[in-house]
Amino acid sequence: MTSLLATTSTSGLEQLWFALIGVLWLGYFFLEGFDFGVGTLLPFLAKDDLDRRVLINTVGPVWDGNEVWLLTAGGATFAAFPLWYATVFSGFYLALFLVLAALIFRGMAFEFRSKREDLAWRAWWDRAIFWGSALPALLWGVAFADFVHGVPIAANASWTGTFFDLVKPYALVGGLTTLSLFTLHGATFLGLKTDGELRERARHAGVRLAPVTFVLMFVFLTWTYLTAHNVHHTGLVPPFLPVIGLMILASVGWLIRDKFEGWAFVATALSIVTLFTTLLLNLYPNALVSSVNPKYNLTLADAASHPYTLKVMSIVALIFTPFVLVYQAWTYWVFRQRVRRPGEVVPTPTPVEA
Repeated sequence: MTSLLATTSTSGLEQLWFALIGVLWLGYFFLEGFDFGVGTLLPFLAKDDLDRRVLINTVGPVWDGNEVWLLTAGGATFAAFPLWYATVFSGFYLALFLVLAALIFRGMAFEFRSKREDLAWRAWWDRAIFWGSALPALLWGVAFADFVHGVPIAANASWTGTFFDLVKPYALVGGLTTLSLFTLHGATFLGLKTDGELRERARHAGVRLAPVTFVLMFVFLTWTYLTAHNVHHTGLVPPFLPVIGLMILASVGWLIRDKFEGWAFVATALSIVTLFTTLLLNLYPNALVSSVNPKYNLTLADAASHPYTLKVMSIVALIFTPFVLVYQAWTYWVFRQRVRRPGEVVPTPTPVEA
């Protein structure tokens, strides 16, 4: 049933920008996901202040660049789908404020914790890193689950609910899924970026987290598919995609255990991509689903800017996006080395005999 606001059908440009915004969110969750994971694991893997410094240094050169994906996704949504942006900020104001505050304090902690040698001072900033990582990892899952499952919007995209309408069981399961998945992603990232005891602790943490994450993702994706089936939208959530995501995630524990660290990181990254792709496919062609009445669903056609605006945005994105991707790829290449405690012995590779 179409929205009361809809006056035109979805155009190719609207579809294109929905896809591009989806790619921006996928890039953000793939990259910032391991930042969140490292921050969440900080109090559990570090035994002393030097360990904490090493863990923070693994994401120190890249975390702020990873957050650019969030800013770009938000800016693109504002420009391409202003009504979507306005409705989300109206209804999710408190949740988004918590995310913003968490990200701000986490960024401050990265910069300020080393300014004094006082351990109490550093402990407070370490708590900010933990909560500034775990809270967004949870709330982003809650938010995207709400987009798909429905939020209390009525005619003209007016918000009719409260903050507590956002924390229903399905949304909470979605939040726990993303929190666990991002933490596992952080563990596989640390397997690539640390050495010695920290590397082993990250490996053991990943082995323990993998089955828990699998169960949560299985429950969440099954619930998502059954919900889509009940409203006859199964075609938008192809069954093979969640199955592939779960099969990939099921291999993570084995990959970590056998020290295939690079493949384990790829597997958690692909699990994140399949999870959020499933949610976005379930959402299309809506920008938001109404829990009040399906006729109040906010469609992409309802929310979109003028076609000329979308055309200009497409040209600008085509010109500048390659430069951004090349720069970020170069950054990761420059800071590709493992991070170690000072004085830690690096194993010397055994020469191959001729």
